[in-house]
Order: sequence, then structure tokens, then C-alpha cells
Amino acid sequence: MPIRDDLRGQTPYGAPQLDVAVRLNTNENSYPLPDDVVEAVGKAVQGELRDLNRYPDRDAVALRAALADYLGHGLVAANVWAANGSNEVQQQLLQTFAGPGRTALGFGPSYSMHPLLAQGTGTRWIGALRDPDFGLTPDAAVAQLDEHDPDVVFLCSPNNPTGTALDSTVVGAVLERARGMVVVDEAYTEFRRAGTPTALELLPQHPRLVVSRTMSKAFGFAGGRLGYFAADPAVVDAVQLVRLPYHLSAITQAAARAAVAQRDALLANVEVIKVQRDRIVGTLRARGFRVADSDANFVLFEVGGDQKIVWQRLLDRGVLIRDVGLPGWLRVTAGTPAETDAFLEALT
Repeated sequence: MPIRDDLRGQTPYGAPQLDVAVRLNTNENSYPLPDDVVEAVGKAVQGELRDLNRYPDRDAVALRAALADYLGHGLVAANVWAANGSNEVQQQLLQTFAGPGRTALGFGPSYSMHPLLAQGTGTRWIGALRDPDFGLTPDAAVAQLDEHDPDVVFLCSPNNPTGTALDSTVVGAVLERARGMVVVDEAYTEFRRAGTPTALELLPQHPRLVVSRTMSKAFGFAGGRLGYFAADPAVVDAVQLVRLPYHLSAITQAAARAAVAQRDALLANVEVIKVQRDRIVGTLRARGFRVADSDANFVLFEVGGDQKIVWQRLLDRGVLIRDVGLPGWLRVTAGTPAETDAFLEALT
């Protein structure tokens, strides 16, 4: 097929979807939606069915207002944009502020979709590195900016696959030095430990800052496909130049609005999941494993050998976790207490 030369030989992004007893590989929320939330979402969707012959609200204003209310920090609908998952949000940002002849930079190991989104938008990707402990200092980050002068910088906090969060001084230093846009991916921020900052606090002083979020993780809304970002209204206006018409269906908007309205019920399991995360970290460290600090709903740990062998042996015992391609390391999602029991037993 006459596909683009830079796409030849590439494979699509994806993780194994296997039918096993315990699936802890894609950082999903293990808890199904509560009955009250199911009823509310179903009622909201039902209310849209009669008018499916009409296009949805192209700008999803009501949904954006609901998301702004959830975020707080004085944000309003004009500060928020939503799309089909944070992947589409970030793709739209690259389409708007990067593209052919421009560059995007990230600090790895990090979210593997970022370089793929860059490639798909014709953006040259620059893969800088984090420290050996998966941290990042202001000096190290600024040095990479000085060397490469990127048009877009991606910072992940908490970072996937490591779980580590960034100090606000790192984000501040990057914002002061970066010439272009700075995107802070906070997909897992609801799971952060006490005292870990959010970049939302920096928005009023930095019109080139974008904070990306998702409803897939803490909200348990992965099947609903809803991501969003908060930024200066000028950023929202710019992204609308590249968004597809009616990119969020009426059903998606209605379901997401209902889910945001039910956020107390949906987020009730966040603390439970954090307990399991900390249990995994503590247990593995007690067994002598090297484990990365985690402010997310997953844990990265070193196996001391070929991670592919350990991954397969866990799978043979009915537990699916993630090989993220980092030699010697594996990532496990924090799920229910029973799933944590199964993982720790299988690892033993």
C-alpha cells in the first residue's frame, strides 16, 4: 500500500487484551460503576436518543462547564476543551502547535503514545531522558530545552510508566525557559499522594501551559472515552481550528456530564486503590525489590532479570501485568484487594 514512508514497518499502539482471571496491565479502574451512577448515565443517554437525527453540540459547552466546575481553580468553560480521550486532546495540541518542521520533546521513560502522536502529526520527536531514579530536576530539564529548543514540551506528572510525580519547581523552570507550549499530562493526578502539586495552580501566570486530564482512570470511565485539558482560553480557541466537526457524540457528552455530576460516587474508590498501591510498594520493597515511588494507580518494579520471563510466568498463573519495554522492569496496576492478593501470590 502507498502509505507514508515514515509509517512503513510500524506497529499500532496496544496492550495485550487476554482473557485471564486478573487483568492489571492497562491501569484501568478495577471497580465497575456503582448502580446509582449506572442509572444516572443511562437516564442521561436515554434523554438523547430521540434527537440523534440532529448533530450534537459541536463545542460541548455544557460538558466543558461541568469539567471546569470539577477542576475548580476559578476555571470556566472557556478554559476547558474535551475530546475522545486524552490521546485525541494531545493529538489536537500537536496539530495546532507542532507539525511538519516543528519539534516536540518529552522525558523518558514516559507515555509511549507521545512519540506516536508526534509521528502521526508530522512532528519531529526528541526523546530526552529522566534521571536513573526516574526523577527530573529543574537543571536537567532546562538543559534539554536549551539544547533542542522544542515547540512543544510534554511533562507527565504522575509519569507513566514510572508513577513518579514532578516537583512544581521543575514545571516552573520549564515554563520560564520554554519558547513554545508546555503540556503537563496529569492523567493519574487523582491518585497522587498528599502534598503532591497539580499544575492547575500555575495556569493563571502561564498562557502557554496546558494541563491534560482524563476520565478513564479515577472516574472508571475508560469505555466512555473522554479526555480534556485546561488552559488559557486562547489555547482552546486555537485547538478548535483542527478539531473534527462534531467530534464528541451527543451520547458521549450526555454520559460524561452524568458521570461528572456523580463524581463523589465514582471517586469514592480512589482512596481504596491508593491503599492497594501503597500495599504493593511496601510488600515488594520488603521482599527486596527495587520499586519506583508512585503517585499513580500502578507500580513499576525491577525484577532483577529478564522481565519477559517474569511476565510470562505471572500470566501462566492467571495474572496479566504490563511489560512496558523497560529492560528488567514490569508495571502492575493497583486493583481490588483480591487482585492484589492474586498478584503478590503469583509473584511469590
